[in-house]
Amino acid sequence: MTGPRPRVAIVGAGPAGAFAASSLRRSHGDVEIDLFERLPTPWGLLRGGVAPDHQDIKRLADTFERQALRRGCRFLGNVEVGVDISHAELMRHYSAVIYATGAQTDKSLGIAGEDLPGSWAATEFVAWYNGHPDYRDLQFDLSAKRVVVIGNGNVAADVIRMLTLSPRELERTDVADHALAALRESAVEEVIVLGRRGPAQAAFTSAELRELGHLDGVDLHVRADELELDPVSRDWLADQGTFTARTNVELLTEFAARPPREDAPRRIELRFLRSPVQIRGNGRVESVDIGRNQIVRADDGSLRARAVDEPVETITCGLVLRSVGYRAVPLPDVPFDERSFVLPNERGRVHTPDGAPLNGVYAVGWIKRGPTGILGTNKRDAEETVSCLAEDLATGALVPPPEPDREQIDALLAERVADIVTVDGWRAIDRLERERGRDERRPRVKLASRDELLSAAAATAPSAPAAVA
Repeated sequence: MTGPRPRVAIVGAGPAGAFAASSLRRSHGDVEIDLFERLPTPWGLLRGGVAPDHQDIKRLADTFERQALRRGCRFLGNVEVGVDISHAELMRHYSAVIYATGAQTDKSLGIAGEDLPGSWAATEFVAWYNGHPDYRDLQFDLSAKRVVVIGNGNVAADVIRMLTLSPRELERTDVADHALAALRESAVEEVIVLGRRGPAQAAFTSAELRELGHLDGVDLHVRADELELDPVSRDWLADQGTFTARTNVELLTEFAARPPREDAPRRIELRFLRSPVQIRGNGRVESVDIGRNQIVRADDGSLRARAVDEPVETITCGLVLRSVGYRAVPLPDVPFDERSFVLPNERGRVHTPDGAPLNGVYAVGWIKRGPTGILGTNKRDAEETVSCLAEDLATGALVPPPEPDREQIDALLAERVADIVTVDGWRAIDRLERERGRDERRPRVKLASRDELLSAAAATAPSAPAAVA
């Protein structure tokens, strides 16, 4: 491609966007890269989703800093694409746009009582305790002794740990101060975890499940009758089961064989083949009705959980946290697959619903493939998308934008966004949070409101976006 240096906008500065920026910088060092993020801070779920007690995972942020920001990628925080600037405007200023916006909403249970006070999406709870500014002011009632968590994947595991870790353990993490204060006063003693399928199909990674079984002061209970595999699950596990599935069954068998820890102040109970059918309460959550399921093979050979016609069981509780999956939302003026909740694409190249290519538009991460995989999955996913973009650059398939100069996009943003957070602004936030953390012997003490974040960023940030040397 001849002429001005190619310029690429990446919309979303979470792990998928950061991996894409890093991969593109390695493969095409001459490309100018701008990372757009609607929050004042980068790294998405790495900052706002990964549990505070998993600091080893959070250190991936240092890698993103080194491989993206310190190699010349610009950060443009507090800018919302679709609100502050449109897709069409991005295409006027960039050779290509990569969407890395993730999956922002939760799937619904679709049962009565789901909207009662005290029934929350687990991701709202996660964002609250991680200091996401949009969730800072939520109020979770932790005065009940029992909580029901619906779902048995890694988000559910994070929520379970945060409800059962002692205040002493929480105080060593970067959990948001407002959440730490509430969790110190928590009365929760028991967490019941409902999985609609059997133990062989549990969605936990083995590391997360093993961790639940070794929490200080916590008794983990698994019912022997719910652990026994049905014939369909036994055959599936033997013929098609993954290493993770087999390991999980072994771990659950080990947990079920343990004698109860009567001296443990907190308790987790993992239930299987159980689905909520109704959440009950007079003005707020008081109990959950659950039904039993059985595993069957569908016509396509996949396994399904089918309800069994028998009386429901009622579990009294004061809080319900629903962790049954994520769902992406449409982006203004960008094609969207309403059935799969992704941008329609082929190996990351976005196309219209009828298959026509959308020149210069790409997708990466959950908005590309759906909410599957772990953090490392995003790296391989990003490399695939970036390889397609690099191929299009090499073949001249990308049309130079009509307004390619950096100063033009900077002027447009300066007119519309009063408080753009640049890389210098983000580093000011990061530095202040780490300094506050050192004072309290914690990894960091987060600024959890947008005003606090913007104030910290403005203290040393330049007035206009600037490249990193």
